[in-house]
Amino acid sequence: MRFPDVAGRARSMGRIAGRVAGMVVVAGALAACQPDELGYGPKAQRPVSAPVKRKMTDLDMPSTSPIMIRIFKEESTLEVWKEKRNGRFALLDTFEICKWSGKLGPKFKEGDRQAPEGFYEITPGLMNPNSSYHLAFNLGYPNQYDRSYGRTGSNLMVHGACSSRGCYAMTDAQVQDIYALARDSFKGGQRSFQVQAFPFRMTPDNMAKHYDSEHMDFWRMLKVGYDHFELTKVPPKVSVCEKKYVFDATTLVEGVPFRAAAKCPAYEVPPRLQQLVQEKQRKDDEKYQQLATRYEARAERKKRWEERQTKFAEAIGGAAEASTDATSENPETAATEATAAVAAEAQPKRPGAAVETQAVALQPEKKESPTAGFFKRWLPFGSKSEDTEGTVGPIDTAATPAPKP
Repeated sequence: MRFPDVAGRARSMGRIAGRVAGMVVVAGALAACQPDELGYGPKAQRPVSAPVKRKMTDLDMPSTSPIMIRIFKEESTLEVWKEKRNGRFALLDTFEICKWSGKLGPKFKEGDRQAPEGFYEITPGLMNPNSSYHLAFNLGYPNQYDRSYGRTGSNLMVHGACSSRGCYAMTDAQVQDIYALARDSFKGGQRSFQVQAFPFRMTPDNMAKHYDSEHMDFWRMLKVGYDHFELTKVPPKVSVCEKKYVFDATTLVEGVPFRAAAKCPAYEVPPRLQQLVQEKQRKDDEKYQQLATRYEARAERKKRWEERQTKFAEAIGGAAEASTDATSENPETAATEATAAVAAEAQPKRPGAAVETQAVALQPEKKESPTAGFFKRWLPFGSKSEDTEGTVGPIDTAATPAPKP
């Protein structure tokens, strides 16, 4: 009597199960390596694109050197700056922002769909490799400055998918490179990278264009940090005290920290840097005042013109309405009065002009006497402009007189 080889069958089933498991692992690995339109492998681990690599080589930038990002709302641009081997930052690439929501100015509260403005530090914990919007990193809003004013909001990102509700949205291809540059900078030892979000490039001309904005004081404060970077090409150290940003400041008493809502401790900015910043701001302020005066005068002229146009339209409308009401009683008189009113409004605004024009328009037509008509016809004087009808034609001076008998 034969007994079934249970042990052999178990071994056979085990081998089959092992093969199936191996096939699953291989299939998973192959799936992870399948290409899409942006490259191979897990999206968060893909290298930067070839064009960006070439730029880094040309600019003498190590692949893992620190980065910094600047955002300009009005220009809809995002800049990635990267440290060169000499320690200074240079512009690596500029990306056109696909979409940002809200308007110029800071974000105030959750749900206002306003993209933030200010200085934000991005740590590895704010990176999101599994974002529903391809790839993303959180701006860390609200920061210390925002919280000192009680501002609220969450999940304010730079991400892909070109869709924004308070975020800065890029295309998937753009955020792929931006994410990879940030990831590689962390690999190189950078603990956080700075994002500077501005309403526009902080030039005197752009500031003057918005001279009447309610956010001007806030923007002037941001401009100080903007100027620090423009002068040094190194991201400024950012602190907050007395509910304001301070840049590249060191406390005079060691161990005394900056607190966002507290009085600023005694601090100093490197003297040479402070001197350069003050000089730049002095020149920028002079130019700003000149430009702002021009923009203000232009706005005043436009306002006066619109007011005159409105009054003129109202006068025409009133005259038309009055003439309509009077037509049924005396059509001829109503038409005359309406014409006089329009003519008066169209005249230059000098004292008495409207009265003079109306008097002329309402003046009754003059009738000439037969005697006056006779003298006008035959006497060689009088107004030629009045001699328009019933007059003798031109005299033929070329005709030869008949000989005397």
